[in-house]
Amino acid sequence: MTVESLVVVGASLAGLRAAETARKSGFDGAVTLVGAEPHLPYDRPPLSKACLEPAPHGAPDTTFRTEETLRDELGIDLRLGAEATALDPDARIVVAGGREIRYDALVIATGARARTLPGTEHLAGVHTLRTADDAKAVRSRLDAGARTVVIGAGFIGSEVASGARKRGLDVTIVEAQPVPLVRAVGSEMGQACAGLHHTNGTDLRCGSGVESIEGTGSVERVRLTDGTVLDADLVVVGIGADPGTPWLESSGLALDNGVVCDQYLAASAPGVYAAGDVARWTNPLFGAPMRLEHWTSAAEQAAQAVKNILDPAAPKAYSTVPYFWSDWYDTRIQFVGVPEADEVVVVSGDVDAGRFVALYRREDRVVGALALNYQTHIMKYRTMIGKSATWSEALQFAAARNAAELSRAR
Repeated sequence: MTVESLVVVGASLAGLRAAETARKSGFDGAVTLVGAEPHLPYDRPPLSKACLEPAPHGAPDTTFRTEETLRDELGIDLRLGAEATALDPDARIVVAGGREIRYDALVIATGARARTLPGTEHLAGVHTLRTADDAKAVRSRLDAGARTVVIGAGFIGSEVASGARKRGLDVTIVEAQPVPLVRAVGSEMGQACAGLHHTNGTDLRCGSGVESIEGTGSVERVRLTDGTVLDADLVVVGIGADPGTPWLESSGLALDNGVVCDQYLAASAPGVYAAGDVARWTNPLFGAPMRLEHWTSAAEQAAQAVKNILDPAAPKAYSTVPYFWSDWYDTRIQFVGVPEADEVVVVSGDVDAGRFVALYRREDRVVGALALNYQTHIMKYRTMIGKSATWSEALQFAAARNAAELSRAR
């Protein structure tokens, strides 16, 4: 089927990259970009980083492109403030903002939605941090000197804590698990990352649950399951996100922790693809299904999905080494690969000093690497993982880098 109309649902990074890639690839048909939020596409990682930093001129503008660029230069039909509510893949129709939009090819890029704590909707000062409006509300409370409690010691919550501490504010992180970040970096390295909070004066309480969040009109306190009561003017809930698939439940598409896709990012209906946080695709490099909530993969997946749409006779599988980063206090945390490993070994630096590289071994392969303040090393390990390097090759590389660093220091 000839593609004359491309519809992209989701106007964040993946959606924008999909629309841009279509034009850069020479597609001259109709491109419609549908977004639930009224804002132009914007960058999300700064929302919990630079947008929360104390700055004399306020939060930075994270908008990717101007409206003139999108509408006039790229010829994109922008449908903002139009939440998608239904998909009929047989008729090739998306319903968004109460209107039907027909497509020949569709890219689903509806991302993920932050999980909330039920029963807190009536309290001002209780926020998730997923959207530009969320970041604006959280920043306003921090600017006012809020006593801050963060629920969840993941990357979003930890970045919020960092922003609060840079203002000199008291902040407590409540984490239900005994060790934070187990799913992201493993238990041993999760404990090492937790040390950054203690070093920077954040009160991290692991193994504690939230019994209730209380207040009259606005949040006043957080009551924990162990009886502890924490005074709070701001509560940020960072307990993960769920893929943005509720609108697809009646569509007949295969859904399982995201839109189920093959290695080419094609979903289970003709002409439908997915990219970004909402896509659960088979990663050929690891031979396993994955759903990644990472900036890099969102951009890459969207571009590849559109290229496969426009050249269906020669599709290319999307294969990647996962990569993410986070900024806590004055530390850059980077991770490549996957954390499921038989062994984790620190090969450079010192955990106690807060600057190190740890490698993750599965059988005879290196499958992951975590770096704290070792920016020059991490991408080399990503390349090695992508080439299925052996464990001994990774250790030899680490030894050579360590020797070179020592030589420069003399």
